[in-house]
Amino acid sequence: MKQSRHTGFAKLTQKDVSAAAARHEMLYSGRVGGARAVFAFSDLSGLDLSGRNLADADFTGAILEEVNFAGAKLDSASFFGADLRRTNLSGASMRRVDMRGASLRGANMIGTDLYEADLREGTIAEKDKYGNLRVLQHDVGPTELPAAMMNSANLSGAKMTGAVAVQADFTDAVMKGCRLTRANLRQARLTGANLENADLSGCNLTGADLAGCILIGAKLDFATTHGADMSKTLTEAVVPDAAEVADIEALLESHSRWAESEGREGRPADLTGKDLRHAKKLSHRMLTALIAPGALLYGVNLEGASLQGSNLAGCDLRSAKLGGADLRGVNLSGAQLNHADLRDTKLGPLMISGARLLPSRLDNAQARYADLRGTDLRRARLSGCDMSYANLADADMRDTETQGADFSGAKLPGRFAEALAATA
Repeated sequence: MKQSRHTGFAKLTQKDVSAAAARHEMLYSGRVGGARAVFAFSDLSGLDLSGRNLADADFTGAILEEVNFAGAKLDSASFFGADLRRTNLSGASMRRVDMRGASLRGANMIGTDLYEADLREGTIAEKDKYGNLRVLQHDVGPTELPAAMMNSANLSGAKMTGAVAVQADFTDAVMKGCRLTRANLRQARLTGANLENADLSGCNLTGADLAGCILIGAKLDFATTHGADMSKTLTEAVVPDAAEVADIEALLESHSRWAESEGREGRPADLTGKDLRHAKKLSHRMLTALIAPGALLYGVNLEGASLQGSNLAGCDLRSAKLGGADLRGVNLSGAQLNHADLRDTKLGPLMISGARLLPSRLDNAQARYADLRGTDLRRARLSGCDMSYANLADADMRDTETQGADFSGAKLPGRFAEALAATA
């Protein structure tokens, strides 16, 4: 064990932490000889703990600069007052961790699960020889360090009251119910983030980028939004009057009769740009060849619906439930499908007149973190589609067009992954 360059901290070696992690994993699995990992006030800077199970471990006040925690299990661990500058926490599970007063300057937290994590203000104090409390504080890092990267992180229910996240990147992060009261988010990037029911009261959002983020039920009382980009934010659905609801329902009913009778009854509906969040039951409904480009369908339940050949280009289908739906030949080009449930959907080609096949289109769509397990994507056009971190396990991707598509971090079927690697 060496002396750390940080006064009062013992510098641990890779051998030290690997042995402690192994004993911790033994304890966690109930094997004899296990012991809880306690790294409080130790210096682990630069070490590798990627993929290790360190749930409930104690990192209180530890120096963790540039430690590799990628993919590690850190649920309920204590990082109170720890120094996590430039630490790699990408893809780690950190549910309900205590990170009060921790320094996360420049940390990589892309795709990290921080459900109900505590990131509030916090200080560590000790008594000096005179009995007075003295606040312990890590050295302040260089100001040119990049801000924390929390792209697509899960911060649902996290406590971030008073947190300082200047210029942090929360792009596409899930922050439902997150408590951000009095947090400093100046010039932070929150593009596409889901802040549904989040508390942003008194939050400093000066110059922040909130373009396209979800603010349904969010509290913004006394928040400072000077210079913030609030364009295309999604807020509460305006409750339409009874006449408007009746009109949309009549259009949908007429369209369903038209589809079921193969055109003998009813007529096709045109719902271009409509907010359909208040539409009545849409699951398992016959909506073949629906015309609804640009429609707002955030969080809507369309499970088992028949939407073959529909025009849903540019639709907002974030967090929508489409499991088991028939989407053969559908046009979803430019649509937003982030975090949507598309398990076992049919997105293969649609047979039309003259034995011609109409492929489904997802070109330039956004399907980050979408669940596409078991989905039929044969011949689908995925050019320019962003499927980063999507789950495509067991999906049928034969003959798909993938030029310019982004599959970074995605779970891919074996053969497709091999073919993709061969062309890289």
